[in-house]
Amino acid sequence: MDLLTRVLELKKALKIEERQQELSILQARLLDEATWKDHKLSAELSTTVARLECQIADFTDLYELAQIADESDYEGLLKKVDQLEQYAYLNGKYDPENAILGLYAGAGGVDAQDWAEMLLRMYLRFLESEKYSVEIVEKTLGSEAGIKNATLLIRGDWAYGRLRSEAGVHRLVRQSPFNSKNLRQTSFAMVEVIPEIKNDLEVKIDDKDLKIDVFRASGHGGQSVNTTDSAVRITHIPTGINVVCQNQRSQMQNRETALKILKSRLYNLLERQHKASILELKGDNVANEWGSQIRSYIIHPYKLVKDHRTDFESTDPEGVLSGKIEGFIDAYLKQKITSESGNDATN
Repeated sequence: MDLLTRVLELKKALKIEERQQELSILQARLLDEATWKDHKLSAELSTTVARLECQIADFTDLYELAQIADESDYEGLLKKVDQLEQYAYLNGKYDPENAILGLYAGAGGVDAQDWAEMLLRMYLRFLESEKYSVEIVEKTLGSEAGIKNATLLIRGDWAYGRLRSEAGVHRLVRQSPFNSKNLRQTSFAMVEVIPEIKNDLEVKIDDKDLKIDVFRASGHGGQSVNTTDSAVRITHIPTGINVVCQNQRSQMQNRETALKILKSRLYNLLERQHKASILELKGDNVANEWGSQIRSYIIHPYKLVKDHRTDFESTDPEGVLSGKIEGFIDAYLKQKITSESGNDATN
C-alpha cells in the first residue's frame, strides 16, 4: 500500500470531516456571549476546540506532504501516519481526559504487595517517559514490603484513553525473594483506571451522603516527618466507596482532590451497572473483574509478558517493568477499534 493511500484511509479512520463539522459548531458556541458568562463551560469548550484544531492541522500537514513527497521522505511520513492512527483508536467519550489509576495488591501476601509496588514503578516510569504529570494521591505501605494500594492522578492529553488498556488483574510468576527456598510464587494485583470527571452535571452527590474523616499522615518528608492532621478520607455512605487523599499539606486541597476522585469512581460505578444491566437483558454473564487476568508477567521458569486479550507478547519482562508498555497499549487500542468496526458492520 502506497503512502497516499494509507493517508486517505487514515482520513476515514480519523473521521476528519466529522471533526471539522464539530469544530465549526464549537467555535460558534465560543462566540456566544452566554458561553463566556459560564467560565467553566467556556474553558472546557476552549480545550476541546484546541484539541480538534491540533488533530485536524496534524492530518492536513501530513496530507499535503504526502502529495508532494518522494521515496526518500516515505519512512518519516509513515511513522507520522502510525502516530496519528492513535487518534482513531482514542474515540471514547472520556479518552482525552485525565486519568485516575488505582493499584491494589491481591492474592499472594507479601509477594503480592511487592508486585503492586513493582507495577507502581512501571507506570511511573512509563508516565515520566510520556511527559505526563503525576500526583501520588495516596499510598499505603505493606506490612513487610511493597504497598497495599496506591492512587495516582495523571494529567495530560489522552491520559485515560491510553491507560484504559491497563485496567484489570495483572499476574506475576517468579521465584519469591521472600521465601528462603526461592520457591516459585504467583502473585496478583488489580489495576483500576477511570477518567477524571470534570463536569459536575455527570455526578451529583448529596452532602448528607458523605462521611468525612480527617486524620494524621506524614508529609512529603517521609514517615514521621512533617506530620500533619491534613489527610482526608471521604466515604460515600450509600455505596461504601471511600477515597483517601494525603498528598497535600492543606486539608482543603486534600478534600477537593478526594471529592474529585470520589465523583469519578461513582460515575464509573454507574457506567458499569448500566452495562451490566444491558448484558443481563441480552442473557450474557458479567465477568468478575478479579477473576479475569488481563496480562501475565513470567520471570521464572522462562521470560515472557503476555496480554491475554490481544496475544501481544514481549520476551523482555525487565524492559516492560521498566516502563516499556507502549506495545501492549497500542495492541489493545488497535484490537478495540477493529472489534468496534466489526460490530458496526454486523449491526
